[in-house]
Amino acid sequence: MFQQLSHPSRNLRFLACASVLMLALGLGSCTSSGLSDITGSIDEKAEVSRTSDPRRDVEAYQERYRSDPKDAEAALKYGKALRASGQRAQAVAVLEQASIAHPGNRLLLAAYGRALADNGNFQQAFDVLGRAHTPDDPDWRLLSAQGATLDQLGRYEEARQYYGSALKIVPGQPSVLSNLGLSYVLSKELPKAEETLRRAYSRGGSDPRVRANLALVVGLQGNLAEAEKIARADLPPAEAAANVAQLKRMLARKDRENARADADKMPIAAAGRSD
Repeated sequence: MFQQLSHPSRNLRFLACASVLMLALGLGSCTSSGLSDITGSIDEKAEVSRTSDPRRDVEAYQERYRSDPKDAEAALKYGKALRASGQRAQAVAVLEQASIAHPGNRLLLAAYGRALADNGNFQQAFDVLGRAHTPDDPDWRLLSAQGATLDQLGRYEEARQYYGSALKIVPGQPSVLSNLGLSYVLSKELPKAEETLRRAYSRGGSDPRVRANLALVVGLQGNLAEAEKIARADLPPAEAAANVAQLKRMLARKDRENARADADKMPIAAAGRSD
C-alpha cells in the first residue's frame, strides 16, 4: 500500500506538498490552502495571514532590515516574509545573523529553527528549536515542530514523544494530532494514522491541512470515494474539484513509486525476460 522509501525526508516532503516537493511543513511554504498544503506542521500558521502577499511583505520589510540589520523585529519580519515567499536559503541567512546578534531572543530562535527545517537542515533545526523554549516554559508549537523535524530524520518514536508532550499542554490540538497522524503514515501504520487524523479532523475540520492529511491516508488505504468526499467537504465547487484532482494526482504518484519499488526488487534475469 504505502511503500517506505529509502530516504524518510523524501516521504514527508511528498506528504507535505504534492505540487512542490518541500520539506515541511514538509516542512516549507505552500501557496495553496488546499490539498497541496499538506504538512508536517513546522510553520507558525496562526502568526501568518493567508491573505497577505509574501512578495509585497518582502519588499516592505527588506528596506527596514537593510537600514538596521541589528533590529531584531525587522529581521524577524523580514525572515518570515522570505520564508513565506519561498526564499528559504536567504531566510536562513537573515535569521541566523539575527540570532547571533540576539542569542537570547526566543522568537528569533523559533523562526530560525523553522527556516532551517524549510531548508532541509533538520538536525540543526531540531537543536535550534530546542533552544527557543525551556523545560520549565515549554511551547507546544515548538514541541510539535521538533517532532516534525525528527519525523523528517526517520526518528518516529522520538517524534511521537514530542507530540505527546505537546498534547499534554493542549489536549486534542488538531495540528499536533495531524503531525502525529503523518508520523504513523511514515512508519506505514495506516490504521493508526487514520484513527489519529480522524480525531484531528473532528476537532479541526476547517483546517485545510488536517482535511488533506485525512483524505490522503484514507485514499492510501484504497477508499478513494470517501477520500474524495473528505477532500471536497463544505468547499465551493471549484475548490472542491481542485482538491479532488490534487488528491488523485498524489495517489497516482504513490502508485507509480510503489510499482518502481516492486520492479527494483525483481531479479535482473527475470526483469529482462520478454515473455
